[in-house]
Amino acid sequence: LVNLKPKLLKELLASCNSVKVKRLFLYMAEKTNHQWFQFLETEQFDLGKGNRMLAEKGVYIPKYLLSIPKELAEL
Repeated sequence: LVNLKPKLLKELLASCNSVKVKRLFLYMAEKTNHQWFQFLETEQFDLGKGNRMLAEKGVYIPKYLLSIPKELAEL
């Protein structure tokens, strides 16, 4: 994942139809401090509206309106 190109990522994220996938990918990319993340303009992607839940009783990430498993949040 270190060598991903921002231009290609923009195209892939724009063509992705899953809001959960886009939100989770952006969250994990930001959390792991990938260098290319700073070049992505996250507001240009349709991240839908409302909360999404990957796990019940998970950890809520307000920036991405996403609830993820506690184990994933602690990585």
